[in-house]
Amino acid sequence: MKKFLSIILCASMVVLLPGCGSMSNLAKGSAIGGASGAALGAGVGAIAGKSGKSTAIGAAIGAVVGAGAGAIIGNKMDKKAAELASIEGASVDTVTDANNLKSIKVTFESGILFATNSCTLNSASKSSLSDFAHKMSDMTDTDITIYGHTDNTGTREYNQKLSLERAQSVGNYLKGCGISSSRISEEGLAYDSPVADNSTVEGRLQNRRVEIFITANEAMINSAEQQAK
Repeated sequence: MKKFLSIILCASMVVLLPGCGSMSNLAKGSAIGGASGAALGAGVGAIAGKSGKSTAIGAAIGAVVGAGAGAIIGNKMDKKAAELASIEGASVDTVTDANNLKSIKVTFESGILFATNSCTLNSASKSSLSDFAHKMSDMTDTDITIYGHTDNTGTREYNQKLSLERAQSVGNYLKGCGISSSRISEEGLAYDSPVADNSTVEGRLQNRRVEIFITANEAMINSAEQQAK
């Protein structure tokens, strides 16, 4: 099994796009999907936390994807990321997956999705997730991985359970909106992957979030390889 270093690629620029009465952030990553294909090293494609655990983004196919196929997939992901940026309450970034291909990360703060200590979706988040499902309906050759995160308030056991339940709530709602269950997986990461300082109120708010990763599945990769020949 391949081992991945604990680095998430930082997006290189931020573009603000209007959507549903608010502004959403679309950060266009510069790493992959263009002329460089799948030429990046092993320093990308994993979510890492302070616990030392590492979670790969997407399923590795066990083969290097050519630059031409990487460019085709990257172009598709860029277009979809721009479309998803109009979703209310969502922050959209392009990152790289376990195959060093461009993928999409959509982040929802749990303050938008859930009440405190709850895994029940509120009405606003249901509307945003319905919009997400609709926008993903024409991109069936992708996998969707949902990660729940918490701040470090309370025990790890409690936060592990809560983070998983929140990820599952999002996954179940997307399935109800027509996204095939075979494309969706959910995981709770407790407070292992903070993006801000848990010692502040503002930092804890940022850490309580749900992230959805959209990655090319084997069918998309095979199709892109054929197109690139």
